[in-house]
Amino acid sequence: MNRYFFIYSFIIALISFCLAANAQSANQISWKLQWSDEFNGYGLPDSNYWSYDVGGHGWGNNELQYYTKADTGNTKIQDGCLWLTAKHEDKAGKAYTSARLVSKHKADFKYGRIEVRALLPKGIGLWPAIWMLPTDWKYGGWPKSGEIDIMEHVGYMPDSVFGSVHTNKFNHVIGTQKTKGIAVTNLYADFHVYAIEWTTQQIDFYLDNKRYYSFRNSGNGSDEWPFDQPFHVLLNIAVGGNWGGQKGVDNRSFPATMKVDYVRYYTAK
Repeated sequence: MNRYFFIYSFIIALISFCLAANAQSANQISWKLQWSDEFNGYGLPDSNYWSYDVGGHGWGNNELQYYTKADTGNTKIQDGCLWLTAKHEDKAGKAYTSARLVSKHKADFKYGRIEVRALLPKGIGLWPAIWMLPTDWKYGGWPKSGEIDIMEHVGYMPDSVFGSVHTNKFNHVIGTQKTKGIAVTNLYADFHVYAIEWTTQQIDFYLDNKRYYSFRNSGNGSDEWPFDQPFHVLLNIAVGGNWGGQKGVDNRSFPATMKVDYVRYYTAK
């Protein structure tokens, strides 16, 4: 009996050691801050850092909102945060307005750690996202040049967020996207830190500095790994859409605001 207890204890200790080693390896790189927007002050976001995607054509996902440009009703700096707000209001034939900020050609990144601290909005039909697209589309249009979703959330799944990548071989249109969801407590009451660490070998996804998913470079070319080019950051709240609207839209949710405390970019020391 004692022998079996010893063996069992040894196995448990070995598993614990391996888990600890894995957690340590996930954070073994030392990072140096290179760029950030802390969203201090008031008014519109800094135009040196951010532009706007504008319009209401569905954005490839049958989304219901119209994205406005430099409208403080949908985007503003207040109380040390960026406020992105979706509203139930008519504009250009759409029943909702929102904002989609992009750092393209103003803050473009290749490899490193991208980190965003944010508080998500609550409501069925909302689809807030913190993500990245290629700046120069080196390998062609979507999905050939890739997409990195640092954080996506759909309101009908109030306890989860998702990290994903899309490439020509791995994408949601053909049902092969590489993705993982993770449970989050107090999603709408607390700020959380969403991040990726991106190297030539892999992209690691983090929630509050805990790695929960890795996508590795297979070495099989750009169809699987187009992530050897500069990408930029996008921040937005979509309404409805192919994923966000699967359970409908609860109009009692509006106005709905995602607050972003900061966006930071680090490189390895």
